[in-house]
Amino acid sequence: MGEGPLADEALPGAAEVEGFCESLRVERALSAHTVRAYRVDLSDYLRWAAREGLDPLAVTHRQLRRYLGELDQARYARRTVARRLSALRGFFRWLNVAGLAQGDPASVLQGPRLPSSLPKVIPPADMARLLAVHGKRGPDGEPRDQTPQDMRDLALLEFLYACGARVSEASGLALDAVDFERAQAKVLGKGSKERIIPVHDLALDAMRAYLLVGRPRLLGGRECDRFFVSSRGNPVSPDAIRKMFKATVRAAGLDDGLSPHDMRHTFATDLLSGGADLRSVQELLGHVSLSTTQVYTHVSPERLRAAHAAAHPRA
Repeated sequence: MGEGPLADEALPGAAEVEGFCESLRVERALSAHTVRAYRVDLSDYLRWAAREGLDPLAVTHRQLRRYLGELDQARYARRTVARRLSALRGFFRWLNVAGLAQGDPASVLQGPRLPSSLPKVIPPADMARLLAVHGKRGPDGEPRDQTPQDMRDLALLEFLYACGARVSEASGLALDAVDFERAQAKVLGKGSKERIIPVHDLALDAMRAYLLVGRPRLLGGRECDRFFVSSRGNPVSPDAIRKMFKATVRAAGLDDGLSPHDMRHTFATDLLSGGADLRSVQELLGHVSLSTTQVYTHVSPERLRAAHAAAHPRA
């Protein structure tokens, strides 16, 4: 399903779902990818309510529980069921604030217990293989001619790893947001919050080569205010970045389950393992809550052991 309105606009509640999605886009500045996910989940709920002959805006908590139970019986993954419930909670909160519903049946429901999972981290050797796919040298170490697309893709991957940026932040990176002299980049995160992130020399070298050689060739005389551009001279979309990343992972012979967000996980874990404090990593990642950043301490036990040894009087 695309980013536009619901496929079946005649469904009861479709207009309200579109209003909710518009509020997510405008008021909370959520990415198009996130808004699309909410729309997909809620459209499934609307179709269920229509099959059951229910008003989707006036269901009871028991009826919602039955909906979630049917998802479980259909063997939907627990995370999918939990995500559907999260979407419903947000939707009904919005309906009540907007005066479009009299109750909030989703607020009293408990989601399925999810297994704890740690962020996936890319080992250094695998990261080197990943970055080498579009590099100046092939797997055998021999020099190779980089295409403009290679230059762009290497710069993109280096940027994601160097800054722990989200895919949406890389896609939206402005042309004037990279300060090569100060070795930093300004990204626009969730909620349109800006943050400035240092960029190391290796990443800057790849980004500079792309900016001076690859980017002008991709633009072909056209103009674009984004740093990363497509072969048609348009901003590179988040979906295009994900597709490029998957192709690069396959070319490197790595785990096909890796995603661009794992570059962000690796960035945070590497910083903590190298001695960075949790507050600094929180600022670099753009996390609102420190508890979100704390998950990375679980994947960096050597850092905790080092901190214990340095701080405990009897260690």
